[in-house]
Amino acid sequence: MKIAILSRNRKLYSTARLVEAAKKRGHEVRVIDHIRCFMDMGTDNPSIHYKDEEFNKGDFDAVIPRIGSSVTFYGTAVVRQFEMMGIYCVNESVAISRSRDKLRSIQLLSRKGVGIPVTAFANSPDDVSGLIREVGGAPLVIKLLEGTQGIGVVLAETKKAAESVIEAFMGVKSNILIQEFIKEAGGSDIRCFVVGGEVIAAMQRTAPAGEFRSNLHRGGSAELVQLTKEEKAAAVKAAEIMGLNVCGVDLLRSSRGPLIMEVNSSPGLEGIEEATKKDVAGMIIEFIEVNAKPNATATRGKG
Repeated sequence: MKIAILSRNRKLYSTARLVEAAKKRGHEVRVIDHIRCFMDMGTDNPSIHYKDEEFNKGDFDAVIPRIGSSVTFYGTAVVRQFEMMGIYCVNESVAISRSRDKLRSIQLLSRKGVGIPVTAFANSPDDVSGLIREVGGAPLVIKLLEGTQGIGVVLAETKKAAESVIEAFMGVKSNILIQEFIKEAGGSDIRCFVVGGEVIAAMQRTAPAGEFRSNLHRGGSAELVQLTKEEKAAAVKAAEIMGLNVCGVDLLRSSRGPLIMEVNSSPGLEGIEEATKKDVAGMIIEFIEVNAKPNATATRGKG
């Protein structure tokens, strides 16, 4: 098979591992910087141009999108163009966009009955007291909708601190979510790696001393964890609601069961592979082999 990986940096661990796993299984693989692509949509034969090349329907059998949050709009447009060309995309553009919108994803999860932390959202500073009340008061967590890797996530330990932070964010027109603080989680969360409707690996991430954010980019540590049936079911359902075939589902262990925090459409592979010693990249390629139909033109080659 011919596989394209949409990534801005071929040296990133996740990208490099996917390339390695694909080649190991006998596939041809290209890393394409989606920001350098431009699209031709006004013809009967939609195509993608990349630097001095033109890609058409028969050039790839599958695409693995690794779209960074800062370029979601353009990146998903490129994925959508591949979809128009009839090429199988591991995660579809609409699913990536859905999961990147934190407010929308929380609303969808809540609507489908998936456990989430109590969450509140408002537009006016006049509603700050109501926001704080709805999530059970301080301590509480304040999250920027556009934040990633723990950036823009603040723990407010008192009502006064919460009011100050919320009013400051609103003052600069930043969209924020207010969530209850799950004390019993103890500064840890669980990343479930879901591929094809199955949790293939899971790790527990723990925040360093003096920090409540457990992201590995913030200095958190990771270790193998055994999931309960309820936790596995919650992670799989969250992935299904988002429409993602490959994703990372982050959850908290609470006194009322697993609570989903976020569903990540481009989860990193380094932490999960190191913690679990599993070939996650290989499992993703295996999923593609089963679900992507090889294009006859691509299989024969173009000369």
